[in-house]
Amino acid sequence: MRTANRLRPTFRTTIGLALATATVALLTSACSMQQATCGGDEYPVLSVGGPGKACVPDDEEPPKGYARYPEGKVPEHEGDKWSTYWSTRTLDENGRTIELPDEN
Repeated sequence: MRTANRLRPTFRTTIGLALATATVALLTSACSMQQATCGGDEYPVLSVGGPGKACVPDDEEPPKGYARYPEGKVPEHEGDKWSTYWSTRTLDENGRTIELPDEN
């Protein structure tokens, strides 16, 4: 009986540590489960005057017809605040934010 009583607290500690480790793993992996807007060494750009987006290598300027997102309004993950915002807006040729026309 004495051996069984000694093992019981160790078993509880092991179970507690396993549950804590699993919880931490789930919480930290939740962020990585979101799909990034662009891959490493790239930044997102949006189409000027119409719908569309692309990714451009960090060391290049946006191609003709595309522009950088305004500072502080850059989407980082699909479905985040700015990704949702820009799904109904774009920039005009003067850099002003405009609404996209409805697709009916």
